[in-house]
Amino acid sequence: MASSAKAKAKVAPLSDQEIQQKYVGLQNELQSLASKIGELESEAEEHSVVMSTLEEALAEDPGRKCFRLVGGVLAERTVKEVHPALKTTRDGILKVVSNLATQYKTKEGEFESFKRDYGIRPVSAKD
Repeated sequence: MASSAKAKAKVAPLSDQEIQQKYVGLQNELQSLASKIGELESEAEEHSVVMSTLEEALAEDPGRKCFRLVGGVLAERTVKEVHPALKTTRDGILKVVSNLATQYKTKEGEFESFKRDYGIRPVSAKD
């Protein structure tokens, strides 16, 4: 209990306006992280769908022509060349998603701590 008293003593006194600004800022950061995570998860899923389609072609004819959009330029490649590149890209995207999820959890903990320190409770909507 002594540690919680020390924690409350360490909370910097902020004006109501500063508290509201920080609250909104933290909310926006969380929303931004969640949006980016969703966007990247969708992109990784698209890569997986394309990879599953290419796996069929890879089994039948690895030298088959396929086209890949790289930096706005459509490039002609073979299935054998494109499949590993897509896998690497998808794996990289999944690593970024994992890092963003960790950042989200950290930021969420900071947000909850901020709400607890300043006694912020969301107002429930009454219909």
